[in-house]
Amino acid sequence: MRHARAGKKLGRDSAHRKALYSNLAGALIEHGRIRTTVTKAKAVKPYAEQMITLGRRGDLHARRQATAFLRSRDVVHKLFADVAPLFKDRPGGYTRIVKIGPRPGDAAEMAYLELVDEEYVAREREARTPEPAIVPEVPVEATEELPETDAELGEDPEAAGDVLAAEDEVDAPAAEVADEAAAAEPGGEEPSASGDKA
Repeated sequence: MRHARAGKKLGRDSAHRKALYSNLAGALIEHGRIRTTVTKAKAVKPYAEQMITLGRRGDLHARRQATAFLRSRDVVHKLFADVAPLFKDRPGGYTRIVKIGPRPGDAAEMAYLELVDEEYVAREREARTPEPAIVPEVPVEATEELPETDAELGEDPEAAGDVLAAEDEVDAPAAEVADEAAAAEPGGEEPSASGDKA
């Protein structure tokens, strides 16, 4: 029996586990919401709330304690400048866990760990979402396409006349080539190309 069971081990040694908590809490402060497993969310939630409490205190010692845990001055600055003022009148319960179902790969139960301030979460998501690329419109020249099937020809008599005229133009060069070939046959009026004299 394990006495004094303090927190989950999560299959990691203590240094790896401490780095995991630091990274997850920093990501939560930076983005307002993270998606992780339910077990990790439950394990990191007290640490994240402790960081927000330090941010509410706002003094130099609290800033140094937060920097020692989060290991990033940018995240600590965001915690003290943006996140902590949102919860200045709230005496705790800064985060919530929302279960979202199993993960497709290994069926691990997944959840969102998010701050309870919806406006901040929405603002951070909008800031991360890339703007759609604007493609300049290229004017397309209007071209009338001729119908290809007999059913389409039957529906539009004018188009049928255009198609027949186009087919006649295609057939006309073939007829001219056939006439030239008949004239070049022996017994025709054209002299032979070999230049032999009879």
